[in-house]
Amino acid sequence: MAIADPSGSIPSMSDRTFRVGIIGADIQASWAGASHVPALEPQPSLVLAAVATRREESAKAAAAAFGAGRWYADPYELIHDETIDVVTVAVKVPAHRPLVLAALKAGKAVYSEAPLGATLAETEEMAAAAGSLHTAIGLQGRHNPAVRRAAELVASGRLGRLLSARVAATTFGFGPQSPAAYDYFNKAASGASFLTITTGHVLDVVEAVLGIITEVDARTELLWPDIEIVDTGATSAREIPDHVDLIAKTASGAPVSVQVLANVPAEDAAFSFEIRGSRGWLKITGNHLAGVQVGDLTLSSSVAFDPPDAPVASGVGPAAADFWVGAAINVGEVYASLARDLAAGTHRTPGFGHAVHNSRLVAAVERAARTGERQRNLG
Repeated sequence: MAIADPSGSIPSMSDRTFRVGIIGADIQASWAGASHVPALEPQPSLVLAAVATRREESAKAAAAAFGAGRWYADPYELIHDETIDVVTVAVKVPAHRPLVLAALKAGKAVYSEAPLGATLAETEEMAAAAGSLHTAIGLQGRHNPAVRRAAELVASGRLGRLLSARVAATTFGFGPQSPAAYDYFNKAASGASFLTITTGHVLDVVEAVLGIITEVDARTELLWPDIEIVDTGATSAREIPDHVDLIAKTASGAPVSVQVLANVPAEDAAFSFEIRGSRGWLKITGNHLAGVQVGDLTLSSSVAFDPPDAPVASGVGPAAADFWVGAAINVGEVYASLARDLAAGTHRTPGFGHAVHNSRLVAAVERAARTGERQRNLG
């Protein structure tokens, strides 16, 4: 029920401020602190109201550093806080399922980092549990203003018949060394791997511009099977591929070739997505060390186009080192989209249903690489 303010007017849903609680907002160089916190700061209808970690000390420190009014050492207490409208789950992938399901059961809107589940079955379970609730999945690269404008340019037909597309993408991770805290990325059971994270983000940007991938042929390699754990000197076994080459067919008709390289040094970090049509070309480029999903992107084209919109967020958070400069840009666009949906009652933000699609696509890439057979009818 709407409650009248002292002036006698009744606030509309579009005037409402939605309170966000972040699970995993640690001040120790956490992804949430580097991206989610500064992404919320410029949002006119969203406010960071609470943070939660697993320890009282870190939760208190995060609340103080990020300006959150409440802190919780038990994430489930944040979920059941009746003043929280949106629960953001920004913890390791194996911990997503119980937190997300609890938040959905509590009737909250949920923004989860990608991949949503450690397995496809978990992802499907959470998507089914979401029902009509608002959800957002952290495949934020597609929300970048340059990607959105590129999609509009392709859809307009000004490039003519689409002839080909080529993607070259890099990431600093998945090389021959790893800190102990990140060794879980090397284990198949974690669900957080080079394919599900790095490749999943890249393919989602491809689909945002060219339409869904309907066929895929892929090859993967495991270049560094034995990993040095740099802070202990131990050796760990990598269980997942750390290189991928693939060729795909898209709904727009354009074939696309994709190569994703791991363990690329800062000076060589690059993302390039070039599309050629019968009447022109466009190119999306970036150079963030962590990959296409982090930092800003630039659009160029042989045909005229309106400049991409300015991003809602552009700064870094109090927990962000220089490495994470720009990490809030694309995350801010996800929050802006979710805020519009919450205010209007719409469901335009890619959510858990989209997470299922992305997870199935990554699974198809894995099958193609394992069997040597092209995977078809993926749409």
